[in-house]
Amino acid sequence: MIDWMAFVTVAVAALLAAGLLVTVFALALRVGDSPTPVRKAASLVLYGVCAFIVLFGIFLIVPALHDPLGL
Repeated sequence: MIDWMAFVTVAVAALLAAGLLVTVFALALRVGDSPTPVRKAASLVLYGVCAFIVLFGIFLIVPALHDPLGL
């Protein structure tokens, strides 16, 4: 039997995560479109946040990363 509540939970979480990633990436593009060094640094930080979001998503998907010793 299909657990529809779990399906809805996963679907909503995926949509929110995708929206967050796209928003942070677009903000990094917008902030980095300036010649000032502070804004360039802020853009690099936002790109780092994007990388963290992607790596955290991979961590959640791959079960072997949860238990590296294989116990």
